[in-house]
Amino acid sequence: MTAAALDPDPDPHGTPAAPAATTGTTPQPVVLISGISGSGKSVAINALEDAGYFCVDNLPPELLPELIRLEGRNPHRRLAIAADVRTASSLPKLLPMIDTLRREGTPVLMIFLDSRTETLVRRFSETRRRHPLSSEDDGQGGQSRSALGEAIEREREMLSPLREASTVIDTSDLRPTQLRSWIRQLVGAAHSSLTLVFESFAFKHGVPRDADLVFDLRVLPNPHYVRELRALNGRDAGVIEFLQAQPEVAEMLAQIEGFLARWLPAYEQDQRSYLTVAIGCTGGQHRSVYSVEQLAARFRDRIPTLVRHRELEAKEAAQH
Repeated sequence: MTAAALDPDPDPHGTPAAPAATTGTTPQPVVLISGISGSGKSVAINALEDAGYFCVDNLPPELLPELIRLEGRNPHRRLAIAADVRTASSLPKLLPMIDTLRREGTPVLMIFLDSRTETLVRRFSETRRRHPLSSEDDGQGGQSRSALGEAIEREREMLSPLREASTVIDTSDLRPTQLRSWIRQLVGAAHSSLTLVFESFAFKHGVPRDADLVFDLRVLPNPHYVRELRALNGRDAGVIEFLQAQPEVAEMLAQIEGFLARWLPAYEQDQRSYLTVAIGCTGGQHRSVYSVEQLAARFRDRIPTLVRHRELEAKEAAQH
């Protein structure tokens, strides 16, 4: 699969459905979008704007408390802020400021967008946009690949504290429509103490950078080698029947379920907002998709649960 990459300035248009409005007196969470340059922040901000959020891009952190105070006069207004390396001198102040806001009763949902370095280099090269930390010219109005790679790694180092404190989305292989959907899912579940995210993926396209736990299903019987099932996926009846007939599949799912049931309370006590469980197989179409659906069904009554199918969603988006 070739990623229809989220270039640094992608098409912002779409028709996302707004998340459900919160009820009662729970304060609206402030959404903070940060991440590596070229990873899709403009797509995320546009998705939130379309969903009814008041969005401010590149706000100096020093102005955040005053903006929240002003916006607090309108309890129905939902606020999203984008912060990145362009305000580098102020970034060290951001995390202490967020801690203070949370202690004062303002919930903050922090989302960090990341991508593989080679993907970011390609996106910047294709669009001819300059990285905020790059100063070396390639002689044609752009950046040399070496200078661009060095700038990206410097940015990773500068933003690492923000990444550690945030829910991470790996956009390396996502189409803009996928990212918009995932952003809406996250903000829609923002009031839960812990949300469990099951994500299927293909090992041949790399392990998702946003995964907290990774399980490898490549040892299980593969429907790809059954001619009648090859074009189907793990949500189709034929593949479901095939995998349900395999004792190893049932055993693997039972062991993953048991592991998660044992350790979910500890992750909740660690005050996490999201736990992403990545389930991988070779192509990301059959075994991983089936297993994600099965595990999500088992946990949905216990804890807020989201489902993502990285490769399958990308394939479906390419067909429309």
